[in-house]
Amino acid sequence: MNLKNFLTMPLYVAAAGMLTFNVAACSDNDDDWDGTSNRESALRLVVADYTANTVIPTYEALADASVNLYNAIYAMYQSGAGNVTTAQVKAAGDAWRVAREYWERSEAWLYGPAGDYDVDPHIDSWPLNATALQALLDNPAEMAKMDAEGVYISQTMDYGILGFHALEYLLFQVEGTGMNQTSVPHSVDYTKEELSYITGVAGDLRNQCIILEAAWRGESNISQAKQDILDKVRATGATMTGDNKNWSTALNDLAAGVCYANEMMNPVEGNNSDFVNFLAAAQTMISDGIQNIANEVGNVKIGNPTGMGSGEDYAYDPGYIESPYSLNSINDFLGNIISIENAYMGFQTGKEYNAGESYIKPSTHTLSAYVASFNPELDNRVKAAITAAYNAIGQMAEPFAYTCNSANGYQAQNRAAITACNELNDIFDEVLRVLQEQR
Repeated sequence: MNLKNFLTMPLYVAAAGMLTFNVAACSDNDDDWDGTSNRESALRLVVADYTANTVIPTYEALADASVNLYNAIYAMYQSGAGNVTTAQVKAAGDAWRVAREYWERSEAWLYGPAGDYDVDPHIDSWPLNATALQALLDNPAEMAKMDAEGVYISQTMDYGILGFHALEYLLFQVEGTGMNQTSVPHSVDYTKEELSYITGVAGDLRNQCIILEAAWRGESNISQAKQDILDKVRATGATMTGDNKNWSTALNDLAAGVCYANEMMNPVEGNNSDFVNFLAAAQTMISDGIQNIANEVGNVKIGNPTGMGSGEDYAYDPGYIESPYSLNSINDFLGNIISIENAYMGFQTGKEYNAGESYIKPSTHTLSAYVASFNPELDNRVKAAITAAYNAIGQMAEPFAYTCNSANGYQAQNRAAITACNELNDIFDEVLRVLQEQR
């Protein structure tokens, strides 16, 4: 999430009272449908598989990965300034990449808790404000207030020095020039202040990611270890203010039993619900989820650095690079397209992360299957558009901070990727229309 988008993004209001649908049973349903089935009955099954097999498992994987990332960074903190090893930094960097992968594969559903509680801008604003971060590290009074759990950071810090990109800045560094640049583990000469800050940021990131999982599935349904982490944070009695107040609201809502999947699975007109029916849930999946990230990848993440994005809110900015220190930019973009594929088609084998996927599960009832039941030609075109966007981004090259410059010979690849993302966004307008026409 970039700061400019955050200032204009809609906020979704969480339901005041949640129904008691059992999320764990979402996919255990013997009902089936074909092209003659009622739209609401069909979309009920789509939403059930989507929440149980795609969204919640992705957030569970992200939360688990964020815990591992925190533990790796905490080991550096315990070693202390002057004693951190390259192996420790590399282990933390590897853990960052795993957590980053799952976050990018979740960005096709940034509505709901990620927006309600400002988790998205809190953990994924860029570009990093390195000047402000250094000023903080040089401020003894502020640094003395840091805690290893990330509570003070969550209370007070601006988004531009938090989250994935603050950790990336302190875990990776780029060597070389031009196309010969490589990302390597950060130097081990951390100061006491840097180790204190990176640990606090990692704690804050962990807490935010656990909140996402808990907000979708209900706090009582996450692991006891994660519940204990949230309880430990609550025990500080911290009061959040300003931009960070929604973090405190999230903890209170979770304690009160909020479960966003229940809201999607029990749409009710009125009652402060985001969803009046399952059609509204499917429309949110598409317009606020799939189309939002397709547009952001094409016109913001790629468009701003290259100056080729469309839309009056965006402007050429060669410094506007996501994940520049890890040289992970293009992998971020690919992960976003995979999130679109998972949202529309359910999990697809062949794009597993690292050695395989043990969290996200294939689905029987998907938007793709439903659209194919009455308009197979459109479904085929949607799947082709997803593949085209993924392949076009795959033709881009790192380091993106170099290849985004039109003078360096990669303009055609970058423009093709933007075009493919825009075409992907546009074809979902057709999907929205045909869903509205069904009865």
